[in-house]
Formats: sequence, C-alpha cells, structure tokens
Amino acid sequence: MSTTRVTAVRVERRRDGAFAETPTPRLSWTVASDGPGWRQSAAEVRLDGTEVARLDTAESVFVDWPYPPLVPHARHTLEVRVTGDDGGTSPWSEPVTLRSVFLADGEWQAAFVALAQPEGEACPGLVRTEIDVDKEVASATLYASAQGVYQVAINGRDVDDAVLKPGWTSYQYRIEHEATDVTGLLTTGRNAVGIRFAGGWFTEEYGFHGSARRVYGDQPAVAAQLHIAYTDGTSDVVVTGSHWRGAAAGPVVSSGIYAGERIDARRAVSGWSAPGFDDSAWPAVAVRDADVVPEPATAEPVRRTEELVVQEVITTPSGKTVLDFGQNLVGWLRVRVAGPEGQVITVRHAEVLEHGELGVRPLRHARATDELVLSGGEDVFEPEFTFHGFRYAELEGWPGEFDSELDAASVTAVVVGSDMRRSGWFESSEPLLNRLHENVVWGMRGNFLSIPTDCPQRDERLGWTGDIQVFSPTASTLFDSDAFLSAWLKDVAAEQAASDGVCGFVVPQVLPDGDRAAAAWGDAATVVPTVLFERFGDRRALAEQYPSMRAWVDKVVELAGEGLLWQGMFQFGDWLDPDSPPDNPGQAKVDKEIVATAHLVRSARLVARAARELGHAEDASRYADIAERTRQAWLHEYVTPAGMIVSDAQTAYAMAIAYELVDADARTVMGERLAELVRRADFHIGTGFVGTPIIADALTTTGHADVAGRLLLQTEVPSWLYAVTMGATTVWERWDSMLPDGSINPGQMTSFNHYAFGAVTDWMYRRLAGLAPDAAGYRRLRIAPVPIAGLDRAWARHETPYGMAESGWTATDGEIRVRAVVPANTTATVELPGAEPVEVGSGAHEWTIADPRPAEEHTLARV
Repeated sequence: MSTTRVTAVRVERRRDGAFAETPTPRLSWTVASDGPGWRQSAAEVRLDGTEVARLDTAESVFVDWPYPPLVPHARHTLEVRVTGDDGGTSPWSEPVTLRSVFLADGEWQAAFVALAQPEGEACPGLVRTEIDVDKEVASATLYASAQGVYQVAINGRDVDDAVLKPGWTSYQYRIEHEATDVTGLLTTGRNAVGIRFAGGWFTEEYGFHGSARRVYGDQPAVAAQLHIAYTDGTSDVVVTGSHWRGAAAGPVVSSGIYAGERIDARRAVSGWSAPGFDDSAWPAVAVRDADVVPEPATAEPVRRTEELVVQEVITTPSGKTVLDFGQNLVGWLRVRVAGPEGQVITVRHAEVLEHGELGVRPLRHARATDELVLSGGEDVFEPEFTFHGFRYAELEGWPGEFDSELDAASVTAVVVGSDMRRSGWFESSEPLLNRLHENVVWGMRGNFLSIPTDCPQRDERLGWTGDIQVFSPTASTLFDSDAFLSAWLKDVAAEQAASDGVCGFVVPQVLPDGDRAAAAWGDAATVVPTVLFERFGDRRALAEQYPSMRAWVDKVVELAGEGLLWQGMFQFGDWLDPDSPPDNPGQAKVDKEIVATAHLVRSARLVARAARELGHAEDASRYADIAERTRQAWLHEYVTPAGMIVSDAQTAYAMAIAYELVDADARTVMGERLAELVRRADFHIGTGFVGTPIIADALTTTGHADVAGRLLLQTEVPSWLYAVTMGATTVWERWDSMLPDGSINPGQMTSFNHYAFGAVTDWMYRRLAGLAPDAAGYRRLRIAPVPIAGLDRAWARHETPYGMAESGWTATDGEIRVRAVVPANTTATVELPGAEPVEVGSGAHEWTIADPRPAEEHTLARV
C-alpha cells in the first residue's frame, strides 16, 4: 500500500490564501504519493471538521463546490482526503481557513470620499474616523477600495502588507475591493481607522509625444466599510461618508506613477490613525458619486517581494554618485539617513549607464525621480504610491560625502510586483542560457504589476495586448499567473463591450487611438483564455471569456469583408523586426497584411476549439468554417504554387508552420525554406514580436531542431544571448536596445525591461527540456526532450496544478539519459528519439538512449 497525502488545498485561483470570491468556489488539491502510477478514484471534503461530502471523481483541479452556496462574511475550515485506485485512503489534509470575500447584492454601502480642500491636482492625503467597540469581537473584515491607490491603518497599524491597492482596472467599468481580516487590530473601547492615499493610475496622465492627458479623474478618492461581528450574534458596519475628516497632510507631498514621489519627513503626522488624535482642524471630506460598485479582488495583490543591497558605488565622469544594485528591478529605494532639517536628497532612477552616466533618455517624459526632505533627525524614507524600473539610482544632496560602505548599507532596493507564486525553473549546461532564463523571470516580475505591462520605467507601463498575447504561455510556466491573467481578462471583456468587440492596443484602454483593431494585439482576447485552459485547466476562464473571444473574431471578420483578407488598415505587424530602423519599429520583412489574416485563421480556430469544449456545437462549426475559408484565402493570396510565401521572411514561414496554415507537404517545404533563411542569416534572429515566440517551434516541428539550437545559442546581435553578453539582467525591448559600443539605441522607444522576446522560454521548457502539457492543466504530460548541439544538459521543473513535474536530459559518451518526474494523479506520454511513444504513470522515470545528434554536433560550440 502506498503512502499518500494531500499536500495542498486551494480555493479558486489565488495561491496566497483560501478566498471565496463567489458563493460556489471551486476547490483544488495536490497529492503526493510514493506509489507508482497513483490515480485518484474518489475524494472527500470536510467542512468545519464535521460535514463530509464524498466526491466520486478522479479530478483534483477546479472541482465544483460540493456544499450549499456560501454566504457573505462566512468563515469555514476545509480539509480533503483522497482514495486511490489502489484502495488506500490518505489522512485528512491540514485544514485551511476559507473566507467569503464577496458581498451580497446591495450590501456595498461605503461612499467614495475625497479631500474637500486638495492642494493641487492629484493631491495625496489622509482621511480618518473613530468608532467605539463596546462588545467582544468575534470577527472583523475590512472591505476597501480606491479611485487611486491607498493603505488603511487601524489603531496605528497597517491592515496588511499589500501596496498600490487596489491596483489598476478599467475604472469606468470595474473596480476591485479588498476583504481583509482585521479582527486582531480592533480593541474594546475607542478605535481609529485611517486611510492614506494618492492618485496612482487613476489620476495619471497617459499619452505620448507631450500629448498626455488624464483619463479618469483629477483627484483620488477612497471607500471603506468595516464589518464587525460580535460574539453575541450582533454586528456593526462602519462606512466612509461625509462624517469622515481629511486633509492634504502627511509626508507624501506629491506622487505620480511616472513622476515619482516627494516625501517631506517634516510633515509626518504623529498618531493620526490612532484613537484620540485631534482632527478638529481637518475639514469634513467631500463625497464623490461613483457609478461602479466595487467587486472582490480575484488576483494576488502587489507586495514587496524581495530586497537587494548595493553592489557597487560608482562615481560617474561628471562626479555624480550612482548606486548599482546589480539587477534591473521594479520597485523603489528604502533610505535611512540623518542630516540637516530641510535638506533634499534627489533620487533619479535608470536601467542602464551610458558612457558612465545615468541613461535617462529612454524614460522619455517620465521623471522617475523621488525627492526626500530631511527632518533633522534620523529618517527612513520609502515611497509608497509610485514605482520605478531601475538598476541604477543616482543620489544628489546626500548630507556629507557618501561613504561607499557605511552609507551604502543604509540604502536598500525594494522589489515590488504582483505576488504570484513561482512555478517554473530551468537549467542547462550553458551559463548564458541560464542567465537568459533568469532575465525572463525578472522581466516578468517587473512587468506583472497589477496588470501585464510592456515596460516598467518610461512614460508608458501600459497593458499592451500584443506583449501578453505572445508571452502568456511563458508567463503560465514561470509563475502561477492564472488568477492574475483571469482578472486582467475581465477588463479586456469590459473594454471590448464598450468598443464594438474590439480588443484594443492596451487594456485598460487609455490611449486616444488605442481602441482600434490590430492583429496579434487584439488576438489576446482569444489566445490568453486558451492558454489559461491549456496550462491551468481553467475551464471557467474559457467560459467567462468566450463571449469576448467570439466578439473579437466577429469584429475582424466584419473588417476583413467577404474575401476574409484583412487588408488596408493599420497594423503593427511583426513589430520590432531586427531590420526595422530605429525610428520605424513597425517596418518588417514580412508584410503586415500577411500577419493580419494569418491571425484571423488562428483566432477563429481557437474560438471553434473553445466552442467544442464548452458544448456550443453550432458555434464550433461556424468558426471552424470561418477559419478554413480564411486559410484558403490566405494561401491563394500569399503563397506561390511552389510553396514560397510572397514575403520571403522568417516570420512568414514560422506563422505558416506554427499556425498550421498549410498541409503536411507544404509544411515540409516551408520548414526547409525557414531553415535556409536562418542559415543565410548566419543563425541570427530575423523576427519581431510575431515571429519570435514561434520560430523555434516551427523549426523543431519540421525537423530542424539543430537550426533552432544554433539560433538560440547565437551571441552576436541580433540574438537572444547578445543582451546577456552585454550584461543584461532583464530582456530588452529591441534586439539592440544597447549597441555594441555601449550606447543606447537612437530610437525614441527603447526599454531594457520588456518580456516579449523572452517568449522563447516556453519552447525551452516544452521542447528543449521536453516538459509540456498534453491535456488541459497538465492532466497528461508530454515528455519529449529535443537535445541540441552545444548543450550537454537541459532540465526543467514546473509546478503544475497537479504537483511538481520534471523533465530533462544529460548527454555523456554518446548516450542521452532522460529523467522525468510525473505528478500523482496524472500520466505522461513519453516520446524519445528513436523509440516508440510510451505511456507512464506518476513517479520518477529514467531512460537511456543513443544520442540522436550527429557525433560532430555533440559538443558543437555556440555560434
């Protein structure tokens, strides 16, 4: 009999707690078993230690709620145990505490309140009230939100460790609230509730080339309601309203996402969020009308996730003091310092140095500067309502000469981002490839901050749909991003509903012309929900987004007209082709209209596939027909009888192969042509946003893994590893964001933290290391490693929804040893070179095969 135990119980999508966002949350659990091939035959769920529901199911991911619907403010304990096919039953899991975080219809009562006397636009401030608690408290939950960003303190203590709450949503359609357990913060007698806040994304000005404007509002506002349940069965609700008082007070003088913060330690207000503070000089707040009722937050919040120390203190050629943290990151500095009252320390942030000085040109109109005004005593400064993308920080105004040891120890870089759980790890025998992988991880950490942004440093930081469309498979491997992306997709659907089905350039949509349709960008509406189903088994995400998926394809079909060729309109195309000039990033080797219609085929197929999965048979037939007719139109318009594409470029053939636009014979011909184009380019990458995620797959699928390998290991510009050789610690926006001479690309659009080109990481897991999903949510795995020349080893580990999986290979003496770990309650199809596919169950497995690579390629040096 095997030893089996339930190692984790989850509620819905979040990994940072058991939160019921709906009355009927789904449950998931993972199982560890030393029994080979262990499969679940049944499960039991125990509620509050007594009520047991038996589930005759083999499923352990997103299992339907087996009890009557939950009610608001509920708290329960959950335990799970499982029975395997071997007849053995596990012990009960450790109990998890489940909390309802939703409110009943009409239960939200809090008004949004703002400063009655703001000092300028986007004015930060403080609001407060006091309450009496005269009975024993059983539980207390704070529901709070903001048009802006905020933090709540009760009796002088912050309610949690989240920052930049409630994050950025399409405020005019949807806003989120937290639901924080604050039972331990209340005391019998007098209590105080205080909220500090700033404008954040709500008051930010969006736009380019000096034409930025506010989209949502000029002043921030906050709303909160505190539900207190007493042991005698009674309850109270405390809400924001006109009886609260507020002032433009506190140390934060000004704050902006792009500008940075000015913090004046002389303005600190002692005790303002504690009972007994005299707020008689603060006017009553202004109550603001709000059309949108806050809904529960469904993704992990933004938090401080790591701290980095100074690696080097640099004196620049001009005499400036610059701190190097050794890693391009997103967050801010925490500074401990003592100096004369009123002295100002100015902190400027940048990702790179250029000719030894801070490289700020890529920031464009983003000031990215914090100003710290000293109180005269010892101060600790830490911005709260802004963030920066930087590796280097320049300090000006430091009291006295900056000591490279003593003072450097007083400055810490605080890393900030949405607090998703890491789920993917990769290692190979090539250090540069390993560093590339970590660069992709850091790029995702910095750009998954409330929404999936393009970059974290300049006057942009927007939810560009094209970037996440190409990166979502990699994102779903590196981190458990299901909750994060599902939340963002709600805004995609809301923006589409307001734009006649168009999924625009950015979500939330804040650009003057951002609500237009563009291929590969708007296709995020179909691709991202598909990825969440494939990688997490999240069928609900597919169902929730299905109207959005269908609306996008319907809109593009309308734009394409009867001929189903999407032509004559604006397109980004294969954005940032390495041959595009610095001032024209959309100029690519592949025609934009070839890209556009190819994506219509792809998205129509994805909708057809979703329709089949969801049981919409008529839709499945309709969209499959649209896909096939569009494919035929694409072939007729853009492919010659000899199998050449009229844009004879890497991306064109990669699309034809990866999107299955051609039959098997043509795919072979196009694979040969694609490989030849890569060889002619001396194994340099020739693709932009569209082609880069798929070129290695296209080469591998058509039997040219050797070419894909040489492309991957290329170190000259343009290539994935070029940036690594230049010292990059994140992925760059352009293949040559920094030129070989150390100067920044002359284009006005250059970022050193863009994850899009890091999308090759998904291929590194699935094909190179051989760890891929073969059924939704990794219910079945595909173990099929593809050894390439130049590597002796490649290994991947991924925490799937069912548990930890591994696959990798090591080459020695003409043999390849393959090792795989298959999680309990799953199976794997194993496809090894020269061997017939086999099916295996859970557990650790090893195989040894002859090295399939030609002998001369076993140790072929990278290009």
